[in-house]
Amino acid sequence: MRFLSTSPPVTRAVLTVWCIALIRARAVLSFLAAALHFGNNERMADNAPTTARSRVRAEITEEVLRAARSQLAEAGAAALSMRAITRELGMSSSAIYRYFPSRDALITQLIIDAYNSLGETAEEAEQAVDRRDLKRRFTTIGHAVRDWALRNSHEYMLIYGTPIPGYEAPEDTILPATRVSTLLLTVGIEAGTDPAVTGVGITKMPDVVRADLEETSARFDMGLPAPTLMLGLMSWSLIIGTISQEMFGHFNNVVDDNAAYFDHMLTLTAEQLGL
Repeated sequence: MRFLSTSPPVTRAVLTVWCIALIRARAVLSFLAAALHFGNNERMADNAPTTARSRVRAEITEEVLRAARSQLAEAGAAALSMRAITRELGMSSSAIYRYFPSRDALITQLIIDAYNSLGETAEEAEQAVDRRDLKRRFTTIGHAVRDWALRNSHEYMLIYGTPIPGYEAPEDTILPATRVSTLLLTVGIEAGTDPAVTGVGITKMPDVVRADLEETSARFDMGLPAPTLMLGLMSWSLIIGTISQEMFGHFNNVVDDNAAYFDHMLTLTAEQLGL
């Protein structure tokens, strides 16, 4: 993930994301209850008159983002240029800073939008599956992530590809980044995965790894044993790693049918999780 690849130690960042995802998964019911309470007030706010100025601002902001995405496709995130965007849109060189105070702010919004687009896609696909079919829910999430990546290759590379020189992702990117991992953790929690039964070899790990995972579980009040957390991290890493291998061409001349390979990988992973 972009915020992982642009922050210090990757392992710690990955654990942090999964911890946040678990907390969000456990808070789903509370959130839904609150949403019912505040729903009417929210709808009233949505129906409030929108000023002409705010409409224009929203339209220009979206135009800037569209132009930025076009640059991503043509030259990549590292070459993103505020000046080039203003030229394309016919704006003065200073006008764009009314909407995005810096190039990093624009990149951050692109990253957040990409994570939210991916998360929404995975959530919609998973919601269409029978709640009792945990294995299919898990594999559906994986397929939704891969399908989105293939349709939105430049956005995928923005959030899971090479770090952008000089850019450090802020905390604003963390919650959007956990949308998919929250889904996966929710399925795992509902399944009550027991690594002692399903995770062959998972319960045996170096003391330093076990201590690290147990400390993380305790610090975030996760209540998960180290083997369970290990299985979760392995699952997400396998999904993103396999997609990235395909996206960056590392499976060329190795795997001919990437779709079949990915589907089999998901099936094996689901079985190891006991789904």
